[in-house]
Amino acid sequence: MSAVNSCNNVWNGAGRRIHMNEVGTRDGLQMEQAFVPTEDKIAMVNALSEAGLSKIEVTAFVSPKAIPALRDGEIVMREIVRRPGTIYTALVPNVRGAERAIDAQTDELNLVMSVSETHNLCNLRMQRSQSFEALRQVIATAQQAATPVNVSLSCCFGCPMEGDVAEAEVLAWVQRFADLGVQGITLCDTTGMAYPSQVHSMVQAFKARWPQMGLTLHFHNTRGMALANVLASIAAGADRFDASIGGLGGCPYAPGASGNACTEEIVHALQLMGYDTGTDLARIVAAARSLPALIGHETPSQIVKAGARWDRHQPPADFSEIKERALAKV
Repeated sequence: MSAVNSCNNVWNGAGRRIHMNEVGTRDGLQMEQAFVPTEDKIAMVNALSEAGLSKIEVTAFVSPKAIPALRDGEIVMREIVRRPGTIYTALVPNVRGAERAIDAQTDELNLVMSVSETHNLCNLRMQRSQSFEALRQVIATAQQAATPVNVSLSCCFGCPMEGDVAEAEVLAWVQRFADLGVQGITLCDTTGMAYPSQVHSMVQAFKARWPQMGLTLHFHNTRGMALANVLASIAAGADRFDASIGGLGGCPYAPGASGNACTEEIVHALQLMGYDTGTDLARIVAAARSLPALIGHETPSQIVKAGARWDRHQPPADFSEIKERALAKV
């Protein structure tokens, strides 16, 4: 299929399956000042499971000093109710984190490094080569336990400190991890710099080179282009996306950065276009509406604020009088 035909077809989902991965319970909550009680985290994951998400990034197995908001990772991962068909994953930074995650029966390990040297130093306090060697050991640990690994590569579409990141550079890092036998790669728009034509090119190049490799796209809505970038990805052959309930999240090294692509907004749009996300939007929205009470502030979600397109509302209380006055003028 030509690129032109592919782009034309993106507007008609025709039942095509799109997999939604929820990252709000990790990527979102780790950015919050308020500690969400353990039982509420468990209830949130359970609610998202019932909504039919393909994958849920439940927590992170990191030092409590590094991310105190997720210090209860083991308890949450052990006590959630697991729905058949949903993958329960967690972020792990090192071998010790991997061992903890495996012991807690995590379905998949998510590893992170940046393709930008500056961002990697700021975010992980390591050079890229150092991160790669550390993650190589984590991958070996996971493989010994027969636990699948996904690698999330940050700043694939630009770095706020270095600027553009060459597509060839991104693909070279993908190759390094493909050579280690990982099951999946996530291309991350960590700082909200991606734009649709760039995304389309990157996804096409990835799919041509690694047609059997699991590919996920992770967009932020910092500059209001998350949905446009999702559609560009679909046009290029992608079918799996990270998103965050309520639009929670952000990046401390991107000035003005807003949260991740919002789960309910992306699902709402894709369903209207005829895609099958396998999810119950009403359940997702209900979960999103519970967030402000847990985190102490409103979320960016426009679906929570405005409702779905198909929601209907009562006319004004004086509608009968308005109608009568209009008829009287005829």
